[in-house]
Amino acid sequence: MITMKNGKIIAMLMGLSVAAAAFTACGDSEKASESKAEETTAATEATEAETTTEAVTTAEPEDEEDEEENYDTGDASLDNVRNQDGIGENELLVVSFGTSYNDSRRLTIGAIEDALEKAFPDYSVRRGFTANIIIDHVERRDGILIDDIDAALKRAVDNGVKNLVIQPTHLMNGIEYNELIEKAGSYSDAFDKVVFGEPLLTSDDDFKRVEQAIVDWTSEYDDGKTAICFMGHGTEAESNGVYSRMQELLKADGHDNYFVGTVEAEPSLEDVLALVKAGGYEKVVLEPLMVVAGDHANNDMAGDDEDSWKSAFEAEGFEVKCLLRGLGENEAVRQLYIEHAKKAAETV
Repeated sequence: MITMKNGKIIAMLMGLSVAAAAFTACGDSEKASESKAEETTAATEATEAETTTEAVTTAEPEDEEDEEENYDTGDASLDNVRNQDGIGENELLVVSFGTSYNDSRRLTIGAIEDALEKAFPDYSVRRGFTANIIIDHVERRDGILIDDIDAALKRAVDNGVKNLVIQPTHLMNGIEYNELIEKAGSYSDAFDKVVFGEPLLTSDDDFKRVEQAIVDWTSEYDDGKTAICFMGHGTEAESNGVYSRMQELLKADGHDNYFVGTVEAEPSLEDVLALVKAGGYEKVVLEPLMVVAGDHANNDMAGDDEDSWKSAFEAEGFEVKCLLRGLGENEAVRQLYIEHAKKAAETV
């Protein structure tokens, strides 16, 4: 957590430095993922497929107008975009990469925001997305406008907010998180105080608790015959090691049938598939290790194309079940975000 006052950074909470040392600029994960996601996003937007990744990616500007999509992502009107005025003196701004999968956005990011609102009765909870391509897509398709970071910060200034707590839903500390701090810093003179909560996977305790959360979440499938595989985004940057770390924790705690892979880095689909085959499992459960269940979860993981994880495992004779749910749907994960935000708010 970082605290700003009158435009100056005056303190940094120990979790950020610990994470930076452990994961070597996880933002490199986010930024390196951006370049990978750009290619994927451009292709999917051109074919009317939805663009959304988990919090460690960004996307390139759109060159083509979207045509009518051939699938249903849910009712956008059910989602509270939290861009209302009348904020008051205390604001909790929840910052996410975003997703234009409407149901997943409501059940993940929306659920995190709802949980934070209950935990912070003296704060007005508002939303900001970092991915303008998603904001633009949702506005064109559904006629609903979600604030980007500049719009969210300007709204806070215009509403006379004095104390601003910013809680990201990013998985890890990194460049995108640091860019958020820098951007908020350009507005900080307008507030009495600005503080930043930590992303989900920051401390050793965070990793242990997320590990336990995903194990508990999938316990009904843990029958000795089933390989439970989590798909993260991945990056070519050094910080990609977070996925290996989660795998090591699972193995150390005796969860030998749990596997962690990535879409765009290592461990790859091929790596995970080889381990599952070597383990002699009969069935496979696939689930995203991402805050939302968006484009990667629906297409790269659970899609019917021959290069999806689902198709690859089925081609090897496995019975496959896909769980299309993001980490934001998990109550234990939401509690971690609450604790990170409270830790930051204690300095206000």
